[in-house]
Amino acid sequence: MTTALAHLEANTYAPVVQLVTNTVTSVHTRRAYARALADFLAWWEADGRKPLDKATVQRHVQALRAEGRGASSINQRLVAIRKLAREAADNGLIDQAIAAAIGRAEGVRKEGARLGNWLTKEQAQALLDAPDVDTVKGVRDRAILAVLLGTGLRREECAMLEVSHIQQREGRWVLVDLVGKRQKMRSVPMPAWAKSAVDAWLEAGEVDAGTVFRALRRGGHVQAHGMTAQSIFEVVRYYAATVGVDVRPHDLRRTYAKLAHKGHAPLEQIQLSLGHSSVQTTERYLGVTQDLTSAPCDVLGLRV
Repeated sequence: MTTALAHLEANTYAPVVQLVTNTVTSVHTRRAYARALADFLAWWEADGRKPLDKATVQRHVQALRAEGRGASSINQRLVAIRKLAREAADNGLIDQAIAAAIGRAEGVRKEGARLGNWLTKEQAQALLDAPDVDTVKGVRDRAILAVLLGTGLRREECAMLEVSHIQQREGRWVLVDLVGKRQKMRSVPMPAWAKSAVDAWLEAGEVDAGTVFRALRRGGHVQAHGMTAQSIFEVVRYYAATVGVDVRPHDLRRTYAKLAHKGHAPLEQIQLSLGHSSVQTTERYLGVTQDLTSAPCDVLGLRV
């Protein structure tokens, strides 16, 4: 068995790169992985095609640090390279032991934590009120903002939302069986005001099946194909600038979580709605810290 990609022709690993990018659903992550692997393979070529092993990958990490790349960027690139090694091993191109060693290649430790940005309740309401609902575009855009703020969906999930996802469960409206990151499926409750905004758009756009949010031509003519995640991004940025706030779609997801938490929604329910793998992820997301002044034990209602 060949033990390193260094012994292969240049076009041999192209299908392996394709296998890696096919493992992710997010268009943006897929693009980032493809770029990371293209950069890595170009670097590897310039490095003299030394055996592809853990030491080579660690040298690449050091090269990225020397270029001034941030920890998050380097670590994401390292994830793609590890996946490349695993796929290469699974297809008999390198030894499993080499792939396992590459999987243990060390990333860059992040110093501190990015809290991100979010809106106050008043700012979120101003953003919802910004679109001109006397136009088809305004009705659609208000519905987009309502879904992002009211359910905490990622922009990719918002772009892929279909009419069939909107169903009643236990007396309320729910977005059922959404497929998010890493192909994880979840259902997300939707508030009545967000459902009302979506209904107004479906009526105005004459949409009764398929993708909920559609592209528009000039004059507000609804097209058959759906919007892209980038289009969702642009909608948010446009109205954010209108009301004087600096937010992106993911900040609206964070706003959803923050406002829900302030409204005393159970942390585990926020976790489930966001699709986080653990409560600890949600705690880091919200910046939650233990409060010894107002502790859970103070509201148990028991006495002796």
